[in-house]
Amino acid sequence: QVQLVESGGGLVQPGGSLTLSCAASGSIFSVYDMGWHRQVPGKQSETEFVAQITRGYTKTYADSVKGRFTISRDNDNNTVYLQMNSLKPEDTAVYYCNADIISSTSIQRDYWGQGTQVTVSA
Repeated sequence: QVQLVESGGGLVQPGGSLTLSCAASGSIFSVYDMGWHRQVPGKQSETEFVAQITRGYTKTYADSVKGRFTISRDNDNNTVYLQMNSLKPEDTAVYYCNADIISSTSIQRDYWGQGTQVTVSA
């Protein structure tokens, strides 16, 4: 069984920083693309793309976070990070990580974490 576990959310003032982590564990053969999405309060039916990083470290960002957020990964530990700087109130959301994983039983699918709350408020 494969699972993703996120950590690092919390309350921060506008202009502050937070780093989110997401570790994949279980019966994993290989991890490909890893990324972050978010759900804004009151818009639970919408999931917004935030950032993605390939196994080869190619990065893609949403326009709304370019220049402020940095995605990175540790392939040895199957972990993805999201460094968030210059946070704004509109960054308030539940952040979810996802990863494209091939399990030890050769099943490839997209896995999602349980979500971590980020609140940006004075």
